Amino acid sequence: MNKKESEEFKQKLVELRVKVTDEMSQIGGGSLKKSQRDASGDLSAYTFHMADVASDSFERELSWDRASVEQKVLFHIDDALKRIEEGVYGKCESCAKKINKERLKAIPYAVFCRACKEKREKEL
Repeated sequence: MNKKESEEFKQKLVELRVKVTDEMSQIGGGSLKKSQRDASGDLSAYTFHMADVASDSFERELSWDRASVEQKVLFHIDDALKRIEEGVYGKCESCAKKINKERLKAIPYAVFCRACKEKREKEL
């Protein structure tokens, strides 16, 4: 991969990192920071209805799951940026062959070529 292509992928990764970080901030600012009382909108001192508690718990768990996925993506983006700096970006970590540029355009933090990724998914 030449210097120009490397810089283009680096820019794309940096933009994607900003987007993912913003999404994580929105997730964290939602139901994860609210208490059970605030989440339900109930300001009274009465107990909560079971259905409301279940809905709030489900929403909270969904937010945690989304945050976890976004955190993994952020890790992969940072790893890809590190690989660019080391000059090994775009090489499959399994077979050491070049990763197709179309694949990198779709998933700029990809670490495996398509064939190796498919093989790993079949093994799982």
